[in-house]
Amino acid sequence: MAKSKTSISKIAVWILLGLLFVGLSLGFGLDGLGGTIRTVGKVGDRHIDVQTYANTLQREMQAVGQQTGSPLTFARAQAIGLDQAVLARLVRARALDHEAGEMGLSVGDETIRDEILNIPAFRGLDGSFDRDAYRFTLDQQGTSESEFENQLREEVSRSILQGAIVSGVSMPETYARTLVSFLGETRDFTWVRLGQADLETALPAPSDEVLRAYYDDNLDDYELPETKRITYAALLPDMILDSMEVEESTLRAEYDARADQYNQPERRLVERLVYLDADAAERAAAQLEVDGTTFEALVTERGLELADVDMGDVNRLQLDAAGEAVFNAEVGDVVGPLPSALGPALFRVNGVLPAQTTSFEDAEPQLRQELALDAARRQVAVLAEEFDNLLAGGATLEELDAETDMQLGTIDWFPVMGEGIAAYDGFRDAAVELTQDDFPEIVQLDDGGIVAMRMDELLPPRPAPFEEAKLNVQGNWEAEQTEARLTKKAEALLPALEAGESFASQSLDSIVETDLDRSAFVQGTPPAFMPAVFEMEPGDVRIIPGYGAVLVVRLDAINETTDTPEVQAETEALSAEMGQLLAGEIFNIFGEDVVLRAGTQINQQALDAVHVNFP
Repeated sequence: MAKSKTSISKIAVWILLGLLFVGLSLGFGLDGLGGTIRTVGKVGDRHIDVQTYANTLQREMQAVGQQTGSPLTFARAQAIGLDQAVLARLVRARALDHEAGEMGLSVGDETIRDEILNIPAFRGLDGSFDRDAYRFTLDQQGTSESEFENQLREEVSRSILQGAIVSGVSMPETYARTLVSFLGETRDFTWVRLGQADLETALPAPSDEVLRAYYDDNLDDYELPETKRITYAALLPDMILDSMEVEESTLRAEYDARADQYNQPERRLVERLVYLDADAAERAAAQLEVDGTTFEALVTERGLELADVDMGDVNRLQLDAAGEAVFNAEVGDVVGPLPSALGPALFRVNGVLPAQTTSFEDAEPQLRQELALDAARRQVAVLAEEFDNLLAGGATLEELDAETDMQLGTIDWFPVMGEGIAAYDGFRDAAVELTQDDFPEIVQLDDGGIVAMRMDELLPPRPAPFEEAKLNVQGNWEAEQTEARLTKKAEALLPALEAGESFASQSLDSIVETDLDRSAFVQGTPPAFMPAVFEMEPGDVRIIPGYGAVLVVRLDAINETTDTPEVQAETEALSAEMGQLLAGEIFNIFGEDVVLRAGTQINQQALDAVHVNFP
């Protein structure tokens, strides 16, 4: 009984939260809709309230906007079918309410009263139910007490109906056990890869006639995707780098600002083991000198690891009062106890990093390059607005190429391209949306560059010209010829291997794999390799083709899944999960049937009246 009350309490809270969203809505209501439209549809004998539809749709739009990082417009929501999804969900809910009513499912006033008393928002300062707070909260949301209580009653009844449908639904354990056994099986096998080096004679060089015939027979392998032929004008910071002058005074000022980078003092790689007091530190130091213990042993004795006491590379000043002693020590020495910010400590020196000094003259080329590139980016940013105005005024990309530093180019672009200008995310994102009706405009690129583009033509899927595909054609032809020759060689080996002779007896340098499951990946094998292995029976030998190679594999053993506690737990968990999925599917089927039997009437005029209120 307690479990039931908790469930109903959760339902009541969700209803209350839904009501609270009403106050945050866009103002949908009787006034906003002219005071005449109250419902957007009817399912059986239950109406879909216009306010409920509006608020639910708004919440869904806000949720999608939060996920994408930008507000979702109603036009976009319609484009992705969000309004239809919301309406379908409400239709399903009201159909279930209708079905519950037909069955006579409901809850009594006492149950509703108990749940209302347990809702925190309706409590006063003393923690008990406050009638005024209850009435005030509902008034603020434009909901009467009877409406709220009726919504709560319907929600609880709907939950009872759902529970009656899905309770007791479970997937037979045999199903889960079969799946676990199937996935848990492993195989032992021996295999060898035969490649081009295993051919007795090298492949002949193919003529153009041979390659062209192969190309014609396999045109589908060389088909190019739908392609946008784009003309673009780009200005990258590198293009104007040489024209950026950087004064020596600026370079010297930057050099001084980076003094820590160009002039580094001597540093030491140091470990520090801190103690609570000087006596403990002294005892540890004595152990090093008298007992012959090690620094590592002292660290372990404190319950620490070497990573816990590693300071990395430090300079003399960072060690404060311990700096002089540590920097006078040799590599491997342990010095101390010495003072530290955390208390008396032992220090071990693990390495010496000598001082590094980079003169201004040595640093100047790098500094000049960096500062000139920064200046170029700033210059491009200034020019971007000017060029955008020129394009808006009717200038063409060709005119920008002729009259500015922008350079013209063309590209046959499709989404998987990643070279040259197509490597920029900004170019790719703009190219995806580009149509022949769009006018060029300035697009910002990742490195501070800019580009403007125009789509000249949309090329349909088509075979790549032979001249462009020739290298791929030759590679595929050679792979096919190699596979054919190696397959003949492998077939000659099959009788001996099937008779149980070893791979070594056939002069094959084989590899033995043990206890591999279906998800295993074996380096140097094609994707079809492991599925093929799991189709074999012990003793079977199979030839599996690879690109330009063949693999010969013999199955040595099938290892069944053992009934361990882990397997039993996995079986139980999978059975429970599949039971939940089955219950969900059964309830979905029931819901669809309920909607069909109840009958649905949708008022499109009411929907349109709601939709016009969305931005």
